[in-house]
Amino acid sequence: MVAKINLQFKTMKSFYREYTTVFVTALSVYLNSLNGDFVHDDLPAIVRNQDVLGTSSVSQILLNDFWGTPMSHATSHKSYRPLTVLSFRANNFVSGLQPLWFHASNVVLHAIASVLFTRLVLVVVGLEQRYAMLAGLLFATHPVHTEAVAGIVGRADILACIFFLLSFLTYHDVSWKCRGHMVISFIMALCAMLAKETGVTVLLVNLLYDAYVCWHPIKRATIELKWNEDALQFSRRASKVLLVICVLLLYRLIIMHGSLPSFLPQDNPAAANPCPQTRLLTFCYLAVFNVWLLLCPSHLSHDWQFGSIPLVTSLGDVRNFATCLLFVSCFCVVYKSVADLEHHRSAPLVIGGLLVAIPFLPASNLLFTVGFVVAERILYIPSMGLILLLAYGAQILHSRRRKLLIFASYFLLVIFSVKTISRNYDWSSRQSLIKADLRTLPHNAKMHYNWANYLREDGSKDALAEHHYFEALRLWPAYSSAYNNLGTMLMQHSVYEAETYFLKAISYNPNHSNAYFNLGQVYRKLNRTQEAIEALEKCIASNRNYVPAYLLLAKLCSKPFHLTDRLYNVVLRIHPSSPDHLAYYADWLRSQYRYQRATKIYEKSLGIDFRHRDSILGLAQSLRLQGQMARLHQLILRWQVILNKRAHHSKGPLVYSGDLYITRWDEYKQGQITSIPAETRLSSSSNSRIIPCAKVMCAMATPGIGQQKANMVLQHSALRQPAIQVSQWHC
Repeated sequence: MVAKINLQFKTMKSFYREYTTVFVTALSVYLNSLNGDFVHDDLPAIVRNQDVLGTSSVSQILLNDFWGTPMSHATSHKSYRPLTVLSFRANNFVSGLQPLWFHASNVVLHAIASVLFTRLVLVVVGLEQRYAMLAGLLFATHPVHTEAVAGIVGRADILACIFFLLSFLTYHDVSWKCRGHMVISFIMALCAMLAKETGVTVLLVNLLYDAYVCWHPIKRATIELKWNEDALQFSRRASKVLLVICVLLLYRLIIMHGSLPSFLPQDNPAAANPCPQTRLLTFCYLAVFNVWLLLCPSHLSHDWQFGSIPLVTSLGDVRNFATCLLFVSCFCVVYKSVADLEHHRSAPLVIGGLLVAIPFLPASNLLFTVGFVVAERILYIPSMGLILLLAYGAQILHSRRRKLLIFASYFLLVIFSVKTISRNYDWSSRQSLIKADLRTLPHNAKMHYNWANYLREDGSKDALAEHHYFEALRLWPAYSSAYNNLGTMLMQHSVYEAETYFLKAISYNPNHSNAYFNLGQVYRKLNRTQEAIEALEKCIASNRNYVPAYLLLAKLCSKPFHLTDRLYNVVLRIHPSSPDHLAYYADWLRSQYRYQRATKIYEKSLGIDFRHRDSILGLAQSLRLQGQMARLHQLILRWQVILNKRAHHSKGPLVYSGDLYITRWDEYKQGQITSIPAETRLSSSSNSRIIPCAKVMCAMATPGIGQQKANMVLQHSALRQPAIQVSQWHC
């Protein structure tokens, strides 16, 4: 054991320069990504994910998918990555939703992955140090990795790669082998799978490379029909690996509840095409396209759907030549590897080929249909194989083209670094990302759709947003979400035109829950209540967890009592810890004169968030209507103590309003005043949001003043503001 530890230390020390260079380079090229914001998939996976925000229990992470939806739900994406979600949750626990620390974690993890890959090339593959370092530097700077590193959700691929490499090194690195190394390798493989599904492929890579290394004893045992010790040891290892693969795949099927995710045709047009020839030719060409992205990452995009890559519909398509070229190259690599089995001189070819092909299999559409055309971040692990093959080729050509190789290596590293740094700027914000990729793929309907969404939210460029929506529909006439968002934009100005677009969205996608909800809003505006109710019921039928539909339906179905009560209870079952939804329910109960029940719900809401404004105001009004003035006074005093303790530099609206209430109450009790004087003024430093709160507090200050006189006080206040409207749901 001591000898093995000394060997590990000696190995680490002898390659210290290579590891340090690769680590520092990986950090350097992604340094400018630290200024990035949450963009693209970061928003649903992190910012709006209850599992990341910590509002759900840790155990729930094991039951939900990557986006926070229960794996058992029909709309689940079925992407099961609890280890990655836990890392996001840890980030949020330590630093909150600050993008800087999420990005910093990604960059450090990428640097670790780069060092581990360098070790694999040095120790297991056995390339010369200079070419092993070249491989590590190419991996650290490759522009195709920007989506995985600069895009925060790409951490799933980075973590999977780290555990993938740890599993492989534990299995094959002689200096890492110790008692129980197989168990450690299996645990690392499990972690890789829990980080991202493709991580489980390391078990197959381990098994196939083990078979390559043990080829001689396996061949001898086959010829002699007698097991030798080495062949017997291999058979035991292979049995364990196959058993673990079966167990992990079975677990994956169980957690998916026996169903695959469903995707729209535009997500993967080739898979939805009815012609078998078109599907086969296109899938083969997509493999070529992915290899080309690794060789020449000049055109990168965060989304390759919606016709970005035209289908290969005939044998005469010139792109089939590229497909044939790739298959010939693969055949040459396989032939060379098999021909050298006796001499074991092709370890770089074998490992490189395995690293390219096996991890890419789940994304190839050969085993099952995936919900994307091309995704750059899934190339994070397969890129190691191609980079290894390039470094091995450079080592072979070293003696004949030394100066040219040195120049080409430096040139390639500079080009990769510049492209990566430039691409990081694209990933810095939603605007820059969509704008850059729209230039790359002007024929991508989704790019126009995303850009139109951004312009619409900007609020000042509705005409330009409308133009891009229509351009998206021109490129993809069945784009239901474009029809829906176009209708949403026009709903404020032309209700009837908006209705037409919502109906078109539903005609192309009968399960479009957002379109049904928006159609219900239109019918409500037009006082077509029954049609609005029917639209909302269809919305709920297409998505049982669509909370806005339940809330709007509860407003429309205010009678009978039991129906509305049931709708609110469904909302609370979906989001039991939402103070907003609890306050909505309590407000409705108060309007139905169920004051005691409303009081309990308000108190439950404040137990979750004691600062929740609507719950504080609602509870104050509920207690006043019940005549419980002493209890109201005690509650406000208690809240005021808590709020004052937590108000550091400036008092918030509730703190100031509570101070105003307590002062006036004390004056009233001492007989100094008999009512609230009209010259009462609120501090000009206060936020306008204190007005509704102060209104309630003033009404509470003297039992006889009533709400009307409180309104008179506020009417003369210098800070009189329009009533704050409840935010509406926009889909």
